[in-house]
Amino acid sequence: MSDVVSELMKDYVLKLSAEGKRIDGRTLDQVRPITITKNIIASAEGSAQVNLGETTVIVGVKAQLGEPFADTPNCGVLTTSAELVPMASPTFEAGPPSPVAIELARVVDRGIRESECVDLEKLCVIPGEKVWILFLDLHILDYDGNLFDACSIAALAALASTKIPYSQLDPAKKDEMLELQSWPVSLTAVKIRDSMFADPSLDEETIADSRITVVTDENGNLRAMQKGVGGSITIEDAEKLIAMSVKHGSDVRAKVRGA
Repeated sequence: MSDVVSELMKDYVLKLSAEGKRIDGRTLDQVRPITITKNIIASAEGSAQVNLGETTVIVGVKAQLGEPFADTPNCGVLTTSAELVPMASPTFEAGPPSPVAIELARVVDRGIRESECVDLEKLCVIPGEKVWILFLDLHILDYDGNLFDACSIAALAALASTKIPYSQLDPAKKDEMLELQSWPVSLTAVKIRDSMFADPSLDEETIADSRITVVTDENGNLRAMQKGVGGSITIEDAEKLIAMSVKHGSDVRAKVRGA
């Protein structure tokens, strides 16, 4: 029965897409409204809430002193995790991280890491002994599609609001804002048969044949890419999404800086 409903939904969505329309009234390349609120968690070194349509996420950054990895003794550490709480969606379950949560954390982490957003060498306190470890925690409050972009934007906003607590090392020192080297922004689209839908809603994600996320920086460079679900993505699809991401990223960065 679910397969029949899925095919009927696809037919309806594709009928609308032939007219350049979507279920929620958007055009195929239109992103839902985005609101960003920084410093949402008083106890965190940095935090942000992002609403992407009806999808709502909060990202917090905690900075703690610890030991570096043996192969990078002069670098701090960035670790990203995602929590999909059951209240956010009937499909989320309590317990260990699900494959969905693990993929979400990895995609967000890769966008930050591959863009060299954070200079990890500047987080070194004593080479080989003591560095700052940044814990980037993604919390999903309400899920209506496209967690990748919502969490990516929230992660960037949280990092942009992060203060490194140098006063913990020496009360005479002042806490300093974390300096970002680049400003990566992701854009996700799904493909349903031959049509591409930017910033997919939950209904569109549910019936998608394939999914792709691209991350670009403020210079228009492609920094990361992740394909998901099944199906295929053509080179033309990817190139079109990258071009859209560059424009989208410019708008999002302005929102992050102004939040």
